Amino acid sequence: MSRNVRTDDPGKPARPLEGIRVVDFGHHVAGPLVAVMLADQGADVVHVDRPGAPGADEPADAFYNRGKRRITLDLTDPADRDVARRLAARADVLIENFRPGVMDRFGLGWEQLREIAPQLVYLSLPGFAPEDPRAGVRAWEGVVDAATGNCRVRVGEAPEGWDDSLPTYSSVPVASDFAAFLGAVGVVGALTERHRSGRGQRVSVPLFDAMFEAIGAAGAYVTERGPSAPLPLAQNGSGTYACADGRYVQFNPIGASTRFLIWFLQEAGRPEWAPLAEAGDEVLRPRLTELFASRTAAEWEELGHAAGVPLARIRTAEEWLATPHARASGMITQLDDPRLGPTWMPGVPVHVGADQDENGLDHPLRPRSLPDADRAEVLGELEADAPTAAQAGEAAPRDLPMSGLRVLDLTQILAGPTSGRILGELGAEVVKINAPQRRIAAHGVVNRGKRTILLDVENPAGQAVFWKLVDEADVIVQNFPPGTAERYGIGYESVRARKPDIVHVSVSCYGGLGPWTRGRGYETQGQAVSGIMARAGGPGGKPAVLGPYNLLDYGTGVVTAFAAALGVYHRTVTGEGLQLRTSLAQTATYHQGAYLIGHAGAVYGTEPAGPAALGEGPLMRFYRAGDGWFFLGATEEDRDRLAGVDGLAGTAGLTAGELEKELEAAFARRPAREWVGLLHAAGVGAHEVVDLDALMVDALVRGRRLSITQVSEEVGEVTMPGVAIAMSDTPPRIGDPVRQPGADAAAVLAAAGLDGAVTELERRWAVQTAGLPAGW
Repeated sequence: MSRNVRTDDPGKPARPLEGIRVVDFGHHVAGPLVAVMLADQGADVVHVDRPGAPGADEPADAFYNRGKRRITLDLTDPADRDVARRLAARADVLIENFRPGVMDRFGLGWEQLREIAPQLVYLSLPGFAPEDPRAGVRAWEGVVDAATGNCRVRVGEAPEGWDDSLPTYSSVPVASDFAAFLGAVGVVGALTERHRSGRGQRVSVPLFDAMFEAIGAAGAYVTERGPSAPLPLAQNGSGTYACADGRYVQFNPIGASTRFLIWFLQEAGRPEWAPLAEAGDEVLRPRLTELFASRTAAEWEELGHAAGVPLARIRTAEEWLATPHARASGMITQLDDPRLGPTWMPGVPVHVGADQDENGLDHPLRPRSLPDADRAEVLGELEADAPTAAQAGEAAPRDLPMSGLRVLDLTQILAGPTSGRILGELGAEVVKINAPQRRIAAHGVVNRGKRTILLDVENPAGQAVFWKLVDEADVIVQNFPPGTAERYGIGYESVRARKPDIVHVSVSCYGGLGPWTRGRGYETQGQAVSGIMARAGGPGGKPAVLGPYNLLDYGTGVVTAFAAALGVYHRTVTGEGLQLRTSLAQTATYHQGAYLIGHAGAVYGTEPAGPAALGEGPLMRFYRAGDGWFFLGATEEDRDRLAGVDGLAGTAGLTAGELEKELEAAFARRPAREWVGLLHAAGVGAHEVVDLDALMVDALVRGRRLSITQVSEEVGEVTMPGVAIAMSDTPPRIGDPVRQPGADAAAVLAAAGLDGAVTELERRWAVQTAGLPAGW
């Protein structure tokens, strides 16, 4: 198959994964989601349903299985198992998210398939890793949340009088989503490496491990000092404000200066208030509270866009579905579902190329098939395309997927730098470019493994250095506000004219299309516009920023690494460069894929929401034990198992309301760890709540290098999250400790052929090498 044309439109360039065959054994969220991400980029995905699976009756199935063909197979049946093995043998990628050992029991494990399919990239997304003692635990989302501390209200976002010891349940499946995002990166990286070596490998991202990517800088600290207490967002008056119409806005004028606050006050007609930023939050906030109460939320959002500041009206998920920008940008798209009819749902997380249609998409998406609808076609292809006996061939040298590539990382804050760090972990050489005279957030974490230079790319002398670096670069990642790089003369078209095969990735808050294209925003604005803040606040409550961890910043960082990996794979296969774009708001949309389904008769807001939410029902929720909290993860099928646990015999035959009261009373009689042990022994999912401080020093976590220590030349030993992606044959590397921001300027300049130019560049204010900002 040619890789220079699209199969759906031969007149246009191929999508990056055209010609790749995927067999998807996934269920619930993680497996199907990564398969959707591959299908959206051109892969031919066959989804395998189990008989009687209820998924097709759930509206979310319209999203999680769109663009796939479907066949129903009973893996306990020998004939169907044979079909499954034949599908795997002809595939490029296999996806599964069962507990460790399940696929092996069906003869579909990695070790069993690699002999007949040495080309196969095998992605596993279990709850816990095979070597984790909890490998057999049913890792429902709440179980993983409890195990990783992802069950606390964010500091500064709790209702008045809130008890900080209480857990909270989020219906946003953060662990599953992060595992899917990381799995997509690993798969495309493995396909790139396979193009060189001819061999597949196993990629694994357990949901528990994936949460360490979400934890990010929250789990990083100078070891001697210990973890720092989290602080609320309060810089320059940041916060959530009530408006004249009873709605709310989220204002976040953070940054290296007070410029956003000044711009906002000028646009709002209060320029004389600018000095209040120096007076402190206790003086500024009451003024801003009164000011925001004077206009509607919609008026403030419009003013914020005009002023170029991070300010957004807080919407519900249902409102986001109908927001003109969401639709024009392709973040929300409509497909004609075979059961639901015209259905709005999340668009694609990565936009490829410059040509988008009227729906903001660079290629059309296909609605889902219903279970077994494609059986005859899939079986017919198996008969017509029987694979020949696999040949092992010579063992080709193998290296990391991005080995030999050079990345220029011009991004700031968390999302963009995270993508560059992941590319470095996959083997790339990354040069981190920051502007001089700026504070650099989370430098020691997000810039690990990179060389660092403080270079002013707006300065003519700095641009001369930039172009020297471009000449040797393969990938550029940047998150200037849309239009800024073009104004500097270093935008994609300018770079492509000089370097036609460049892979160029742009990150923004609202994406590259639509009326908000040039809008500024951070994690909080992405959560505000998409419905996440409204969900975190709960019905009737004040909207709140969700989670103790930044699910959009780090999630977008992983999705941006996926975008770069797609571009690198495309270039590896075709020799052509590629332009790609990601955004915080699109990642927010993907995090809510199960709830952003709009169709005739759709019902919204039925999922648990608000800080007081404990779970989905009496069998799937947090409970207070005698000494603390734990999460129970069970289903109706587990009722007999539950009643067989010592101390729970009285739960048999109870109604839901009676069951909840009985469990609350019973669980209060013993410590959490004891209950968890008893439940595990009975085959029921459960986990005690683990706080982040304890998690980062846990012996198992340390032993698996999910929490690592390094020695920083600036502050000594530091602790931080490690690497979540595992690859059997080309394992990602943990990057060396990053030096203080700008400390590698001389080495970077020398490598660009500018040895000895430091003094002159400093004289021209293009490079900073003295008075460097702190990295920790």
